[in-house]
Amino acid sequence: MAPSPRPRAMRGLLSLLLLLVAAANADDALFNDCPSNTNYTRGGVFEANLDALLSSLPVSAAAQSGFAKNTTGAAAPDQAYGLAQCRADLNASDCRACLDTSVRDMASKCPGQKNAMLFYDACVLRHANVSFFGADDTSREYPLANPGNATEPERFTPILGKLMGNLARRAAFESPRMFAVGMTSLTPFVNIYGMAECIRDLRADDCNSCLVDAVSRIPSCCDGKQGGRVVFRTCSVRFEVYPFYNVQATEAATGGGGVNGSDNSGGPASTGSNGTVKIALAVLIPVVVVLLALLAFAFYLLSKRNRKPHWHVQIASAENGNGDEMMSSESLLYDLSTLRAATDNFSGDNKLGEGGFGPVYKGILLDGREIAVKRLSTTSQQGPLQMKNEVVFLAKLQHKNLVRLLGCCIEEDEKLLVYEFLSNKSLDKILFDHGRQQELSWANKHKIIQGIGRGLLYLHEDSRLTIIHRDLKASNILLDPEMNPKISDFGLAKLFTMDASVGNTSRIAGTYGYMAPEYALHGIFSAKSDVFSYGVLVLEVVTGRQNVYGQDSEDLVSSIWRHWSRGDVSRLLESCSADGLRPQEMLRCIHVGLLCVQEDAHLRPGMAAVVVMLNSRSITLPAPTAPAFIVPSRVVDNPEGANAFALGMSMRHEAPNGVYVPSINDASVSYLEPR
Repeated sequence: MAPSPRPRAMRGLLSLLLLLVAAANADDALFNDCPSNTNYTRGGVFEANLDALLSSLPVSAAAQSGFAKNTTGAAAPDQAYGLAQCRADLNASDCRACLDTSVRDMASKCPGQKNAMLFYDACVLRHANVSFFGADDTSREYPLANPGNATEPERFTPILGKLMGNLARRAAFESPRMFAVGMTSLTPFVNIYGMAECIRDLRADDCNSCLVDAVSRIPSCCDGKQGGRVVFRTCSVRFEVYPFYNVQATEAATGGGGVNGSDNSGGPASTGSNGTVKIALAVLIPVVVVLLALLAFAFYLLSKRNRKPHWHVQIASAENGNGDEMMSSESLLYDLSTLRAATDNFSGDNKLGEGGFGPVYKGILLDGREIAVKRLSTTSQQGPLQMKNEVVFLAKLQHKNLVRLLGCCIEEDEKLLVYEFLSNKSLDKILFDHGRQQELSWANKHKIIQGIGRGLLYLHEDSRLTIIHRDLKASNILLDPEMNPKISDFGLAKLFTMDASVGNTSRIAGTYGYMAPEYALHGIFSAKSDVFSYGVLVLEVVTGRQNVYGQDSEDLVSSIWRHWSRGDVSRLLESCSADGLRPQEMLRCIHVGLLCVQEDAHLRPGMAAVVVMLNSRSITLPAPTAPAFIVPSRVVDNPEGANAFALGMSMRHEAPNGVYVPSINDASVSYLEPR
């Protein structure tokens, strides 16, 4: 029996009404990004350049498929940089209308501002006095949730996650306009529609990183809701239970062939008659069966003739066994001869440093690209195929605060990992060098602290599998030319250890001074042991002092806790650079660092809470309890085979392995929240 047309008609009417409501509000700006500290002088050269810029962008964008950027003015600081972009499903006239409205609103919503950005449902307009072209920017987040609750939320969330992840990848790597939309079915009567879009002058990898970050924020803003969006300055994602975009226009914009990103398989094809179909199937099925049998036999003969495994195979992602997300290992494999030539046969002159997992060399490929090659020691017992599966998985972990893994080489006795090269090298080279410390202003330090926190949060909670770093320290934080931090060696945590969010190991790999007490003494690791390492790192970044210890020196954590207990922690900031100094912000970071290094792992905050604490001044922070203290004169012979410095517990009894550690009294700490 044919389905009743009434439900379809009702759904069609509802969609039409929702689209009409969206169209009625299309002229209203969704978000305004108007920093108040970038005023320009009225009637000056910059204002004239800005007026000329804003008047040209709507015309240019409408004529150039919805995107335009331009610069006006002869020289800094009076140059004006601007960018306009319309959603890819808009026609030229609608695009022009949206941007004309943006230009008019800019004068009233962001008056006298050198830097400003307006977000509309169908377009964005941005201008500044410095170039921002091609730069990924997720520093400001604008979430918006649909107030309606989702149908079947336990199914809604995973289905939505799969759809949005697919759209993010397609927008970044498959769409010339960096735009993708799609639909998937939740129930026979409810569909989920999604959209992912980047500013079109981004590199594909940066677009993907931005969108992955945006998708990861959906649960925090829109969990259990039937719609919502997350907007950054350079990308945005949105989902609803109604089609909020023009399906026909998006097909044209993305090259046709169905809605980009759709998970629909489509309905059955129309046939002239059932009899014709049956005859065709009766003929085709036996033929196909015979062909498949012949192919299987041929494959069997070939496999017997060539027993040597072929490395360039399709490897499934670590989580999925269904083959939905396959990646060719061929694109991730480097020839040993290529890497030897790039590094001058691993010359000592190209050696960048050496860690617990092996030395790292700088290399230059034939096309001029600079790379960093980590030469793994023989510690790893993984076989080639297992390691290659791990590399394929890790190469998919894309975040702007993680060093990008480009591939690997497994030939002869060599196991090599190839990473992007970062010119500023590691954080410790600047932070602990008295001759270079002045290069790090407080603004840079704060950016580094926040960036490391976001990268660690991604590894712990937002990546496809929980990854515990186990060796987070200043030398494993690399800096790009803009001093943005990138966590390195995060892949080795997976390559060398079990896949577990909490575990126990007899091989304690890490750096004393950064290691949590439960890990150093008992080999117990978890996300909270990474939080401890992060806390030490935060204290190092704020003070510019390394957490070293010896017979005649007090370690950094003990020193800070002593000052904190006495209420004179501000003295720790006396040696800090005065460039951009913000004492209340620095004290808040020290407070968060002390919360992270508390002895009891259960009292340490998770990275999601840490990121919120660092970004929100309205949250009152709890008083930290005493951290674990280092006793440099005692060495513990760990029964599991690892030698570790005794980590004192703030408890009135003997520490494990019979080492007595003096206790300290917990102090009541008063802390003034920053205004």
